Amino acid sequence: MSAPRRRPVTVLGLGVMGRALASALLAAGHPTTVWNRTPGRSAALAGTGANVAGSPAEAVAAGELVVVCLLDDEVTRRVLDEAAPALAGRTVVDLTNGTPEQARRLAEWVTARGARHVDGGIMAVPAMIGGPGALVLYSGGQDAFLDWRDTLAAFGEARWLGTDPGRAAVYDLALLAAMYGLFGGFLHATAMIRAAGVPAGEFAPMVTGWLTAMLGELPAMAAAVDSGTHDGDGSSLRMQAAGFGNLLAACRDLGVDAGLMRPVRDLLDEAVARGHGEEGLSVLVDLLHTGATGSPGTARSSG
Repeated sequence: MSAPRRRPVTVLGLGVMGRALASALLAAGHPTTVWNRTPGRSAALAGTGANVAGSPAEAVAAGELVVVCLLDDEVTRRVLDEAAPALAGRTVVDLTNGTPEQARRLAEWVTARGARHVDGGIMAVPAMIGGPGALVLYSGGQDAFLDWRDTLAAFGEARWLGTDPGRAAVYDLALLAAMYGLFGGFLHATAMIRAAGVPAGEFAPMVTGWLTAMLGELPAMAAAVDSGTHDGDGSSLRMQAAGFGNLLAACRDLGVDAGLMRPVRDLLDEAVARGHGEEGLSVLVDLLHTGATGSPGTARSSG
């Protein structure tokens, strides 16, 4: 593989993640210009070779690739609007967390100003950037991605998901949903076990082993979702719904708020009521889907 081209790059936004991105580019030998609304955050990067711009327009003018990592879509639009006259001919890679629709609207806005656009989702914490475990998802302008792929590899694995500018964002948010579901379940379980007088550290190895075993079920569940065949396989929703009440009763007895668990109980009860009692958990995906209009496909109680 040929060595990455050392074309000038710019990073807009120097929060913890933005600084990690800029540091990775500098470590890879890329001429790097940085900008942040709070100038003090650029001092350490300047000491390692970064050029510090005084405005978004100055920063954008200095780089052929413009990496954006700001607070949210609103801030991104405001900063890029300040730099709009300098955007033509550049590639904007937006790594700000946002929604698929925000990514599509920004892509249209950027390309209307003569620049190329790629959206990205960072699946890593700042300390991982530039290391072997970092993954960044990309979608949107394929030619732009291919042109800059070697440079983007400074952040970690660069995985292309397709030409829809919103594809990286939906993957990003869906993966975060899975993560928060996992962490939420662990935190609830830990609250229960601690209320029973067991130290969290004593419980953690057991729950880690249990969840690791359960992760092996995910490919089969995904296949069931795709095929529409939701085999209960000895663990039907009717059985699970019947037993779920014990979990909520135990929470009540232990003095643990069951707010994280009640929606699961409601979904199980609804699935049984709708005639899915003999099917497996994978059928719940169908109940969760509301369709493109956002209108609820199901009516779940909040009790």
